[in-house]
Amino acid sequence: MIYLFYGEDNYTKDREVNKIKKNFGEIVDGINFVKISDTNLSELIPSIETPSFGFAKKLIIAKNTGLFKKSKKATGNEEEDEESENISKDNKDSKELVSYFESIKDLEDVELVFIEDTILKNKLYKAIEKIGEVREFPLKKDFEVAKDLIKIASMYNVKLDTTNSNYLVSSCGTNMQDLINEIRKLIEYVGSGGTITKEDIDKLVIRKPEAVIFDLTDYLGNKNVKAALKCYRDLLSQNVADQIIIVMIYRHIRNLYIYKISKPEDINKNLNLKPNQTFLPKIYARQAKLFTIEELKKILYELIYIDESSKNGNLDSISTGIESIMCNYF
Repeated sequence: MIYLFYGEDNYTKDREVNKIKKNFGEIVDGINFVKISDTNLSELIPSIETPSFGFAKKLIIAKNTGLFKKSKKATGNEEEDEESENISKDNKDSKELVSYFESIKDLEDVELVFIEDTILKNKLYKAIEKIGEVREFPLKKDFEVAKDLIKIASMYNVKLDTTNSNYLVSSCGTNMQDLINEIRKLIEYVGSGGTITKEDIDKLVIRKPEAVIFDLTDYLGNKNVKAALKCYRDLLSQNVADQIIIVMIYRHIRNLYIYKISKPEDINKNLNLKPNQTFLPKIYARQAKLFTIEELKKILYELIYIDESSKNGNLDSISTGIESIMCNYF
């Protein structure tokens, strides 16, 4: 059997691969289990054809092989052409595999799993689609992730309502592995029969810097400079570099500006939102009311100035500049 799993939802994708490994049975690395990547791609067909001595079947995991990527054309530049030759080699491998799959009747003794993040639906893709199983794992929408967390909590007899599940997602992001780590802490904290509250989440979870930026912006919009400064200094205390913080603040203020000047029907497109970011427009709608368009433009110009001044030596530190914005404009 041949599988092709692709998409950005690595958590669900890995779960499906683990199911295959669990159902496969005993695995002995190098005997009935082989890992293939772009570095040992030439071993793929020989691995398929080599018997798994002492075992009925063999499992081959081929991850991020480069077999489903678009080729580049030669440019005349020697270094760039060398890179193109490498990619052409991948295409050659793709064609070889297509011919190989077309020539064999089945893979009864082999389970071959291709795992890719992004793919091009080339001839190899179509060949696998005919004889195997192709599944896409797109990023889940934020409300779907929130529902998954409620289900996980209920498995341990712990209550988590929709409001607090959404709050957990907005605080920690939509990376499912990160959320699993956080929900485990909360489940252990409240215990069987308990209920996870907002206070529990605030007390225990590790909030993503982006979530702290939302709070910081709220405080600025409400002219609560003291609380905004605390948010900023909390980020610094978590060893988040000031250069990263200024980029996050700039991106967030820019998105508020884009939201403010966009037509309602164009907001998602103009903000280039992914499926797992559908909760953001609600936050932007609330925060955008706290600022005028001119205030947002002024902050953006100031942030650009701080960044340039810190690079050319006209400002002691980015931190000084950011704190001055908070104190002077709010």
